[in-house]
Amino acid sequence: MNKTQATMFVFSGLTNNGKLVLFLFIFFLQVYIITVVSNIGIMVIVYKTPTLHTPMYYFLSWLSVVDLFYSSSVTPKMISDLISIEKVITFQGCALQFFVFATFAGTEVLLLSIMSYDRYTAICHPLHYVSIMTKKKCFYLVILAFSYGVIQSTAQTSCVFSLEYCASNLIDHFYCDIPPVLKLSCSNIFTCDMITVFIIGSFCACSLTTILVSYIFIIYSILQIRSSKGRQKAFSTCSSHLICSFIFFVPVFLNYIHPPLDTTKKEKLFSVFYIVITPMLNPLIYSLRNQEVKKVIVKAIYNLNISK
Repeated sequence: MNKTQATMFVFSGLTNNGKLVLFLFIFFLQVYIITVVSNIGIMVIVYKTPTLHTPMYYFLSWLSVVDLFYSSSVTPKMISDLISIEKVITFQGCALQFFVFATFAGTEVLLLSIMSYDRYTAICHPLHYVSIMTKKKCFYLVILAFSYGVIQSTAQTSCVFSLEYCASNLIDHFYCDIPPVLKLSCSNIFTCDMITVFIIGSFCACSLTTILVSYIFIIYSILQIRSSKGRQKAFSTCSSHLICSFIFFVPVFLNYIHPPLDTTKKEKLFSVFYIVITPMLNPLIYSLRNQEVKKVIVKAIYNLNISK
């Protein structure tokens, strides 16, 4: 049988409701602008402020880098497609979009677990914190996160986009995610399915286990602190990371772990949350809940007003 490999795909998009298009376009454009400004702001603040040159803020600045590229791999295309007549993407463009998205998504998963280890070390071993979390070790941990992100992304991308696509080219989504893309393949997708399940499952399981075990020890150590003020201060340094981890992992699990039913609308909703909304919330949560970052921001605004 003659088979023609697909050269481009068409997205179904976020919605077919013409009344919502303008509202969603303006809303997501504002969200993306806030995402870019806030994440770049965190990077600049950490870089320019000597008092923030600690492991916790070092990892936070890298989380902002990941969030910025992670969101930018999908969001601009999604926003432009809202007002486009044809929501098309080339086969190579689809592969590139997924590769970048999966690379930074995997890196974020590992960074969140590394940040929980950093908080565990700071609270459970405060006297040895400086000797344990050295600059060299922090650098290697970030390199490790990015390396694993690239490796797992390469494995998934090479598997999925080496298949034959000779049937429909309509991706029932707003970006090139594996499940809707695999539905269009006329090849045997069992191996790619298993690779995807293994990678996503192992990454999330290892990261969540690290986070949960770290916080079990952290909570135990905090409860040993006698003064209520000391307990409150210790917990406040962890609460931002805990909230960011929660709002990232919950929609990911809800998106990828569900019965095999027609849940396209739910998948789109969950995807919007962890791809578009979460990268905006992370820097805001750290800014609003962290006293040191708030002081730097207030000081910068004050100096800006004085200079005017």
